[in-house]
Order: sequence, then structure tokens, then C-alpha cells
Amino acid sequence: MRTSSQRRSARAATAIAAALALALSITACSSPSGGQSEGQSNDSATLTLAIQAPPPSLDPAQLDEGTGTFIWSSLFDTLLKVDNEGKIVPNAAESWEYSEDLLTLTLTLRDDLTFSTGGAVTAQDVADTLNRTRETPGQQQPKLSSVESVEAPDDVTVVLNLSKPDPVLVNYLAQATGVIGDPAVLDDAESAVRPTGSGPYELADSTVDGTSYVLQRRDDYWNAEAYPFETVTVRVIQDSTAIFNALVAGEINAANIQAPQLEQAKSSNLTVAQIGSAATILLLLADREGAIQPALGDERVRQALNMAFDRQLYVDTLFAGIAEPTEQNFNMNGAAYDASLEDTYPFDPEAARELLADAGYPDGFTLTMPSTLVSQNYEPAITQSLGDIGVTVQWEPVPPQNIASSLTGGQYAAVVWAEGTNLAGREMANHFSPNGFLNPFNWETPEFDEMLTAIAAESDLDAQAELYKKASAYTVEHALNAPIASLGALWATSKDVEVATEVNVPKTVRMFAPSGD
Repeated sequence: MRTSSQRRSARAATAIAAALALALSITACSSPSGGQSEGQSNDSATLTLAIQAPPPSLDPAQLDEGTGTFIWSSLFDTLLKVDNEGKIVPNAAESWEYSEDLLTLTLTLRDDLTFSTGGAVTAQDVADTLNRTRETPGQQQPKLSSVESVEAPDDVTVVLNLSKPDPVLVNYLAQATGVIGDPAVLDDAESAVRPTGSGPYELADSTVDGTSYVLQRRDDYWNAEAYPFETVTVRVIQDSTAIFNALVAGEINAANIQAPQLEQAKSSNLTVAQIGSAATILLLLADREGAIQPALGDERVRQALNMAFDRQLYVDTLFAGIAEPTEQNFNMNGAAYDASLEDTYPFDPEAARELLADAGYPDGFTLTMPSTLVSQNYEPAITQSLGDIGVTVQWEPVPPQNIASSLTGGQYAAVVWAEGTNLAGREMANHFSPNGFLNPFNWETPEFDEMLTAIAAESDLDAQAELYKKASAYTVEHALNAPIASLGALWATSKDVEVATEVNVPKTVRMFAPSGD
């Protein structure tokens, strides 16, 4: 039998460092304003940070892996986790192992897990949570599509039986798909806003849903020492300027800021950490078969859209140089990235218009897309770039809580999206597997399905990397999306917050630690 760590650790190590570098270890003073009163101990330290959108739900089957992760990852344990080198490592499950045929995954739980109510967490609780997620329509359900059943032969053993090898499954179990809820209350309506989890924090009564989430540390948690803040307040501030002003005013300790705010942040005595290649901004061409926008069903149209973007100009101006142009979905240090594929679609509006004419659209067409917190900073530039080749963009406002559903609901043929970089298998599955989160029209072809099957069945990591590159070349050749740039991230912190390069689980409160630790 081969363990998952033996089989997959090298693949995990190729994950882009920048994706995980979002998980900064920040040593901070303890008050929300960044100051710590004399004599205050770290055991009572508090932290306040801002995010732009609340989690749409705290139901395990409906979890969103955006910035709402700060909240749900504090309330729920995940079975596994991703460490600072991009490796899958133990968490609530202290070990895991695949069968030789890769069709059975067995996890062994820690024996000291408890829910916030004090009750012990059993393997049956884990099995019931996972089975419910498998059976409940939502963002997490497709990630368990390869799982036929989940069993609990004893109190600490969880067995997942698969219909086919799934190279991404352990990565999913290290993130939202792998959370542990209390099956006794999961179907209660209240559980979606006040869940019972086994994580390091629970929601305080002072929480105001959608506005301010107050997390109170559980001192009986099995790994409580890894979470030094007694109280963490996550404020929802939709406007990036308002977030910046809150940082300057000392109302919050840390937050992501926008590239145009960089110089002002420095002049405001904020500390700024620049993290390279943390996400990819792209025009997601979801309707590749032309179900609601027939133009996108033509490969020539999709190629024309790729030629509409002056990617270097976007990097130099819109992204203030904190990015790199790219024509690939995949992270630049990952197994699927192939530098030789860059420059497949040079900026050429004239050639793009010719392709549109050849495809039967000499006068262009109209593309309706959702206007979200993700897209709003880029909309004028994208409107102009596409307009220059004859494509008229219509933007429809979408509220923050509906950002994910605007994509998964299949109501838009294309979406401007920013995706945090990840392991190659997860990126490939998200974008191009038939049930992928970023594949709402369930696009697939026999040729590409064969590529995904070959990747899943290959246990040699070097050989698997070559298969990933072959699949990546297919996605570029057929213009399945129109990537624009690999974005950096900027973390701004108050002047008495020290930013370190130690990283841990992405987008969790473990990004932060009081000074003196």
C-alpha cells in the first residue's frame, strides 16, 4: 500500500508559493487599533480584519472559498490542511492512505476532537457530514463526485470509496469540502448562520450576520495554542477605499489593498507586504458550446477574445506592475504551467476582428456579464478591450452574496473571475472537469476526458506533470478561457504589525499572531 504523502507530496511541493503566501504569518499587537495596552498578555489578544464580502452560508455543503474562509475555517476543522510548502498534511485526520488501485481512501482521525458543544467528534460524524455534502446541491457537491460512499467502520476510521481515481480529492479535504459539522443540527435552518463545528473558534453573540463576525476562541480545542487570539473580529467592508481608510484610522489590523493604493499606504505609515502571483485574473469563457451565447461555441471567437487583451499594458497600468501577463489558467510554479505556451495569442485587435468575421460575426456581438466585486475594478478596461474588436459588453450588477451563484447558475456565458492559485490538479478540476465549479455549463470532450483520466491514473509525479502540461496546451490551443494576468497581492498592516514570510493555511486566522510570540 502506498500512502498519500508518499504518492503526492512531490506534486504538492510544486504548488505556487504565492498562492500560499496569502497565508502570511503576521505578528501584531493585540487591540483592534494595533496597540496593546501595557501588561496585556497574548492569551487575551484580539485581532480585527476586513473582508469585502460575507460568506453566503456557513452550511458545510454551501461553503465558499473566498475571503469568507477566514470565518468558516475558524468554526470548522478540516480533515487535512495545506502547509507552507504546498503539501497536504494531517489536521483532524492524523493520517491517510490510498489503496493500491487508488479507489479507497482511508483516514484515521485524532482521538481528541470535540464539537463546540463539548461532544466528541466521531468518524460517523465525519461520514455523515461528507455524505450529506455529496447529496446536497451546492458548491462542494461536485468535489465529491468521485466518491461513491463514505463509511465509518469504527470511531476513528473514515473510508471513502471511489468510482475512479481522483488526484484532487485530498486537496479538497484540506479545504472547504473537508470540514466537519455536527450532523445532529446540519439540517436546521439556524445551522447555516450559527453552526456547530469542531474548529478553534465559535461565533459570539455579538456577531451581526453580514456585517461583523466575532469569533471567540475555544480553549478546549485540540490545537488551541496555534490560535493565539482570544477574539477575532472579521468586519465586512465592501468598498476597498473604506477598507483602506479603516487601516489608516487603526480600526483594523490588516487587510488586502488594491495596487493603486500602494504608494498612499506607504506614505500613511502602513507596512505593505507584496506577494507575487497569488491569483489569476481571467475572462472565464464558461459557455464553450454556445448554449446561451452561440458566438462562444466557435473556437475562432474564443481565440479572438484572447487576442483582444494587451496583457502587458494591463500589468503596467491597471495592476501597477504587481502582476505578470499570462495566457494560462495554471499557476506559474505548478505542474501544469508551460512557459512555451505564452505568446500563443499576441495582442492583435485587427487579427481578432478578422477571426470574428470568419466565424460569422463581422459586426461583433453582445456579451452580458455579471458586475461583481471581482470585476468592478477591471470593467472599464475590459469593456474597451473587447469593444475595440467589436464585442459590446453589458454589465449586470450582482450583490456580493451572489457572486458565486452568478457563475455556478449558468446564467452568464462569460464571467470576469479572479481565482487564487492552487495545486495543478485542483485548478484543472475546477476549470475543466465536467462538474467543475468553474465549468457551469459542464463542458467536456472525449479527447480532454481521456487526458484527465490519464492524469488521475498516473502515480509517477514526473510523468503526471507532463500529462498536466499536455492538458494545459489543449486548453490554450482551443482558447477555453482568456487569462489576462497572474496577480500579486498586497497586505497592508498597521505600523506596529510585523509581517513575516512564514505561511500556513491560506486565508485563515492562523495568518496572524500577536507580537512577542
